Amino acid sequence: MMTRIGVFIFWLLHFLPFPVLVAIGNGLGVLLFHLAKERREVATINLRLCFPDMTEHAREELVRAHFKMFTRGVIERCILWWGSAERINSLIRVEGVEHFEAVKNQPSILLTPHFVGMDAGGQWVAQHTDTVCMYANQKNLYLTDLLLKKRARFGKQKLYSRQQGLRPILKGMRAGMPFIYPPDQDQGVKDGAFIPFFGVPAATMTSVPRIAFMTGAKVVPGITRMLPGSAGYVLTFYPAWENYPSGDDIADARRMNAFIEDRVREMPEQYFWVHKRFKTRPEGEKRFY
Repeated sequence: MMTRIGVFIFWLLHFLPFPVLVAIGNGLGVLLFHLAKERREVATINLRLCFPDMTEHAREELVRAHFKMFTRGVIERCILWWGSAERINSLIRVEGVEHFEAVKNQPSILLTPHFVGMDAGGQWVAQHTDTVCMYANQKNLYLTDLLLKKRARFGKQKLYSRQQGLRPILKGMRAGMPFIYPPDQDQGVKDGAFIPFFGVPAATMTSVPRIAFMTGAKVVPGITRMLPGSAGYVLTFYPAWENYPSGDDIADARRMNAFIEDRVREMPEQYFWVHKRFKTRPEGEKRFY
């Protein structure tokens, strides 16, 4: 019952003007920074590992800024879930759209690392093409159903749980549907390897080059940046990676991580630092968290 009440309140928010939602997100971000001790510590550890030369004061300020951006991303999702297509599009400026258009209706992987604005970019993509993607089941079945419904509200999106494996994903890709793939969370090394991320060995999926090889897919990164104030978002598509896959999955995964590192440096407050990116450690190595 409490979950449904919370969703109802969240639905009411989408009627508010965007600048008001931005203010709410920023305010709740300040509050969350103080209340969410565990996640604050996770973000701090991640930043200490990735930016060892950063001062403690600068690191704390970056964590504060991240919590504001993270909470804004959550609050502004009410527009993505219930706002009109016109309202959503009015908030998103797209750069490099020719790279997106170049791979439509053919096997492709839209690489979407975990930045706080990624859901806004995903809704823009859904309005312009049908896609396939994976999702993780929530502990709450009602929330899982709601997330699936809202992510598929435009077009004919195909969403498959991780438990269903790659087969339906590959089938959709071969039918010309882009695979939206966020490849940068720690899912162990069963289907991956330890690849440096900001110089720290990180459990990294090597599935991107393998899927690209199996389907002949082009890999096109799409990064969504949340703009200051109430200016909205910028979704940037990058050119399809050349000579990818190279035949060396480890080298290809390192190339992917290096690309993500460069984007993080451009907007460090917007990367998903509250995730335990370095949770899985090489055998015998001490845990960070």
